[in-house]
Amino acid sequence: MQSTPGQHVQPLSAGEAWQPLPPAEWNEAAARHLLLRIGFSAPPAELVQVLRDGPVATLERYFAAMPQFPKPYLIGKLERDGPELYRQINDPDPVKKRQAAQIAQERSREALADLTIKWLQSASLPQNSPGEKWLLFLQDVWVVGIDKVKNSALIFAHQDSLRAHALGSNVALAKALSRSGAMILYLDLQQSQKQAPNENFARELFELFTLGEGNYTENDIKQAARAFTGYRQRQGDFFFARNQHDSGTKTIFSQTGDFDGDAVLDLVFRQKAAGTFLPKEMVRFYLSDEPLPARFTDALGDWWAGENYDLRKLAVKFFSSRAFFSPAYRGNFIKSPIQFYLGLAQDLNLSVAPLPRPLIGALRLMGQMPFNPPNVRGWVGGRSWINSATLAARRQLIQALLQPINEEALNGDEQIDLAAAYADGVTNFTLDEKRLADWAGLPAPDRARQLVALFVPQLRGTAVEGQLISFFEHSARHSPGSGAAREALATLLESPQYQLC
Repeated sequence: MQSTPGQHVQPLSAGEAWQPLPPAEWNEAAARHLLLRIGFSAPPAELVQVLRDGPVATLERYFAAMPQFPKPYLIGKLERDGPELYRQINDPDPVKKRQAAQIAQERSREALADLTIKWLQSASLPQNSPGEKWLLFLQDVWVVGIDKVKNSALIFAHQDSLRAHALGSNVALAKALSRSGAMILYLDLQQSQKQAPNENFARELFELFTLGEGNYTENDIKQAARAFTGYRQRQGDFFFARNQHDSGTKTIFSQTGDFDGDAVLDLVFRQKAAGTFLPKEMVRFYLSDEPLPARFTDALGDWWAGENYDLRKLAVKFFSSRAFFSPAYRGNFIKSPIQFYLGLAQDLNLSVAPLPRPLIGALRLMGQMPFNPPNVRGWVGGRSWINSATLAARRQLIQALLQPINEEALNGDEQIDLAAAYADGVTNFTLDEKRLADWAGLPAPDRARQLVALFVPQLRGTAVEGQLISFFEHSARHSPGSGAAREALATLLESPQYQLC
């Protein structure tokens, strides 16, 4: 499914690769590619505006500011209840201690489910999609996971800190996340002390967050671990335990001083690899399973370092570049489960249902449960998304979205939440029967062309259209109605072409 890496950027020089796409090459296919890669789909209304505005103006609009995301109620309640729960969990009575821990776990689980639905609802809005996908990308670099952190309020605070710095300085973002309560727990800074520095955070900081393998030494890790001793969190708030900090002289990247954590990060961003690391991660997340040739990412990294590691400028530069629009990277990137679901929602004009159990369950079966990556390396992506089990889960999700919700199968809380959504006027959680009926009322050739153009435009004019026409003509004679349109739509959405962007 992947072209030879870099084959279509080779004729460009490293500098030319990051120049804006020439106006003569801007067309509907390029605009669709941009929307599918920076967001989750290419909604018709967005496509029209993007095609009119051009790539740079579009990106400056999408990345002017991150989408607002208010703190979900259950996350706020978990924060407010935290001190009392913490007191109860530390009760000397083992029965009370166990009961309090069970209550805290259940409240955290409910808050995480609510956070997940609220985030999916925000991300499903076309105007929010590029910003929320950018946040998803940064979360896949600065990884934390609920399985170890065990507190959804800390997971939200970590995401909120990422959101606050997502379009600013990468140096400031790194310093903020070194103080994230979730990160402190996830990579064991809470236990790191001057007598026994824990190296987990320092190692992952260099290898997975800022520099990449081969750009530091084991001694750099050991010395940096000393610099981060004393970093603590108390119920999510950062504090510096000075008596646990090693204030002695350290040598890191051949520099010697009594460095603390912020000073280590200042040293990190003086390394050439700090400029190239995030662009390489962007290639992996947004563009290709295979890396670009080093000279291209080196050129982009040198430029970005000269821009003081401004994340917004990097996004605009990367996504408007000739390299990004290269034919080698069109229509051959496997959609992640989150992109697959949110793309379906946008393509079918659906709202995200307030039903955490079935929706999060579907994402888990497809291989990507939000806020719970498999390990500190995050999601591998690419071909790892596709196997017989995950493809079956994708088909099940499609079928669920093309049929009315089976409300009898919902539990009491889910029925209440669904009724509240209906009362607010939000009912488009599965495909509207009227839309199916409208398609069913079209002549077979028009119906086939419209479905293909809307959902798999790369198949326009191919044999697939002819096969659909024949199918619709046959079904009109033997089983008239909307069933044929639903069946054809499901087939298109299950096709290999729809799994790609």
